[in-house]
Amino acid sequence: MRYLRVGQPDAEKPALLDPEGVLRDLSDVIHDFDAEALSPSGMRKLASVDWRTLPKVSGSPRIGPCVPRPRNFFAIGANFHDHIAERGEQVPSHPFVFVKASGAYCGPYDDTVIPHGATQTDWEAELALVIGTKASYVSEERALDHVAGYFVCTDYSERAFQGNFGGTMMKGKGADSFGPIGPWLVSKDEVPDPRNLNIWLEVDGVRYQDGNTRDMIFSLDTLISHVSRFMTLFPGDILTTGTPAGVAAGMKPPKWLKPGQKVRLGIEGLGEQLHNVVRA
Repeated sequence: MRYLRVGQPDAEKPALLDPEGVLRDLSDVIHDFDAEALSPSGMRKLASVDWRTLPKVSGSPRIGPCVPRPRNFFAIGANFHDHIAERGEQVPSHPFVFVKASGAYCGPYDDTVIPHGATQTDWEAELALVIGTKASYVSEERALDHVAGYFVCTDYSERAFQGNFGGTMMKGKGADSFGPIGPWLVSKDEVPDPRNLNIWLEVDGVRYQDGNTRDMIFSLDTLISHVSRFMTLFPGDILTTGTPAGVAAGMKPPKWLKPGQKVRLGIEGLGEQLHNVVRA
């Protein structure tokens, strides 16, 4: 089933998109997609709900982020072979892990806001996952047991901030609106092979990214196990897993985002995002 959250920012309520394309209210079933709902028992409870009995959501509400604001928003850099090649970099020996600021979290159709002073704003379409059960020092063999589901994420980047001002990744990755997620949370049992999903991104109708998750350098189970060695993953935490080739920084000359442009992207089976690019 396709789970989502509808309503104004920080006031979203849980819903699902039924097989007929109708929004259904889940408020009488769960409070939100919190730790209880994302647990294995919680996901089984959701799967058992007869969607025909749920009230329809009226009007055309905003589609918000598909999971609540997380305690941690982890991200992986340099994790696709073709992306490494376009940047002229060496294949990493270990996953490159960083953290996106809480303010980057936003909805799948919210505006993308270019920060003050930014000159090199870039896009990255990514597969993301949400943790369903606490993970600490987990093995690769058991890593996916801790996943509740998958969704689309855009890891926007301001390359000038990322490479300058002390060289810390977070300055270029954590701006408000730089981490839209959704539209849907799809439970892991409905994504039989997350290692083989088509992923793409367009700017003003021109396709720049067109890849597949099988090109990942480090698999999802490796990433979860690796991160859990250094910090605990809690229910509701987000992990976004790297981007394929086709980012602006890999072009000659780069085609940085500008106000007025539209970014559209999607992942096979997980839906699409659409963002209007605006200036702060």
